[in-house]
Amino acid sequence: MWAVKAALAACLLVGLLFPEIPGVAGKGWPERAIGYPLSALIVPMVWWMTRGRRHPDTASTGTAPPSTYPFLGDALLVTPFVLDLAGNLVNLYDTFEQFDDILHFVNWTFLVAAMVLFLRSARLARWNLVLLGSGFGALAIVAWEGVEWIIQEMGTTGLQLTYDDTIGDLVLSSSGGVVGAALAAVALTRGGSPDQLWS
Repeated sequence: MWAVKAALAACLLVGLLFPEIPGVAGKGWPERAIGYPLSALIVPMVWWMTRGRRHPDTASTGTAPPSTYPFLGDALLVTPFVLDLAGNLVNLYDTFEQFDDILHFVNWTFLVAAMVLFLRSARLARWNLVLLGSGFGALAIVAWEGVEWIIQEMGTTGLQLTYDDTIGDLVLSSSGGVVGAALAAVALTRGGSPDQLWS
């Protein structure tokens, strides 16, 4: 987790120090430097605010179970932002035509897997986890594309958004989200009885 967050900070810093790098120029790096660090802060903030909340199973005793920090989920949540920044720094978006498509699928696999892992304490059935994760992934890519459009409308010229590109991103990211949700759901429910997994 710490390595992923250090990579995020390093990528942002390089882009800010060298704004003329081909993969950085015109790609809204200052905006990314404001928004992307939130991905590294949101899990610690939520965990800190909720770790003292009593678990339903222990409410009667007044004691709270030990709270384990979700290191893996935190790392998976930040990874898509690191991959996006790294791809820009080495200019893969402009030199490898399929890179954006591949990254949309892969990034949403990581992102949604992280969100499903955060649902561990809810003890949901596998199909619930898959549907919740897939729905989150679909909403997240709609929001992402909306933010990209806003940034482009503000004058950023390097995004080159088109209708075909946006639709492709929506389909690929949603598909990656389904895969990530399924993988994480299987990992969380492995070894349970059929009733626990599907009811």
